[in-house]
Amino acid sequence: MTTLDTSAARTLRPHDRADGAPGPAARRTLTIGPHTLDTPVVLAPMAGITNMAFRLLCREFGALHSQDDGGFFVSEMVTTRALVEDHRESWRLVTMGERETPRSVQLYGVDPATVGRAVEMIRERDLADHIDLNFGCPVPKVTRRGGGGILPWKTELFTRIVRAAVRAAGDVPVTVKTRIGIDEDHVTYRDAGLIAQEVGAAAIALHGRTVNQHYSGEADWTAIADLKQLVTDIPVLGNGDIWSAEDALRMVEETGCDGVVVGRGCQGRPWLFADLAAGFAGSPDRVRPTLGEVAGILRRHAELLVEYFEDEGRGVRDLRKHVAWYFKGYPVGGEMRHRLATMESLADLDRKLSELDLDSPYPGEAVEGPRGRAGTPKRPVCPEGWMDTRDITPDIASRLHEAELSISGG
Repeated sequence: MTTLDTSAARTLRPHDRADGAPGPAARRTLTIGPHTLDTPVVLAPMAGITNMAFRLLCREFGALHSQDDGGFFVSEMVTTRALVEDHRESWRLVTMGERETPRSVQLYGVDPATVGRAVEMIRERDLADHIDLNFGCPVPKVTRRGGGGILPWKTELFTRIVRAAVRAAGDVPVTVKTRIGIDEDHVTYRDAGLIAQEVGAAAIALHGRTVNQHYSGEADWTAIADLKQLVTDIPVLGNGDIWSAEDALRMVEETGCDGVVVGRGCQGRPWLFADLAAGFAGSPDRVRPTLGEVAGILRRHAELLVEYFEDEGRGVRDLRKHVAWYFKGYPVGGEMRHRLATMESLADLDRKLSELDLDSPYPGEAVEGPRGRAGTPKRPVCPEGWMDTRDITPDIASRLHEAELSISGG
């Protein structure tokens, strides 16, 4: 049994990919406003996952094969109303660490004036170098009141929100993230892309699923290719089913998109950002960690969470949700997984990790492929009459403010 190395990404070295296949011939960069990054990759906001600790861990790996940190790393989604009303926790979510550059914040809002004011406040406080607007969330508590992935159906409202954010942001670039549409009968991505381009957004990202699909089935990359053909003045980013560097390279090749957005594929696998940076740099190197190296990465994650929350108990409790993802495919066993998922302190975590067979090699296919909950298609939850017209009716307008109640981070 080897000694646990808690330095994780700081000393972990990538291993050659088994097939030795070459990457692209030339390095591809991504430019968002004034920012040009070495690797055309964006970490997607995920509620309860992409806090500062996880973002820093992903950056550490991205920097292994990149001249910078290997992409954009976006905050958890924060509601603009919560910022305008000065909610302390929401401001904490958009406050970046000293090691985070450029600083990317994702906002969610349904009222143009509120969105504009929140962006102004972020700019005045110098809290972001890049602002992303969420129009893709499929969660019922967001959509049932007119927000998230169903909002682009109301084209005038969508236009006013994006325009308000762009104007308030000044020199800070504003990007948009959306989905194909509400369902196959209510497609919105083409209008959203053209509007975003027209009103001055710096880029648009498209998740190749509808709200109805949530995360089920396969992402439709042909929609990403279609949007890239339609929107030619700003970068188009593709999102959906990026589980490996090879998936990312294939998406760019098949769709022509300017970069990729990675969400569930990095859950419990922050080293994916090292693979992505290597792949886009044309290197065949890929990180294939032993169980001991994964344990070290998990321990590093715990340290960062404790530092972020300034509370050891809260930090290790937050880590519990990541355990199953980290050890997917490794010979850990159900009982040990359960014990690790009930850790109470860093010392408790260390004791349990020391019981693992840290010499166990990378298990290959068992670790790779889809992760996270895919679920099944779900009927979109919308306000009554939402899909009857693309205009905002007086009744809907009177209730839109409810769409931003208590959902920062989600």
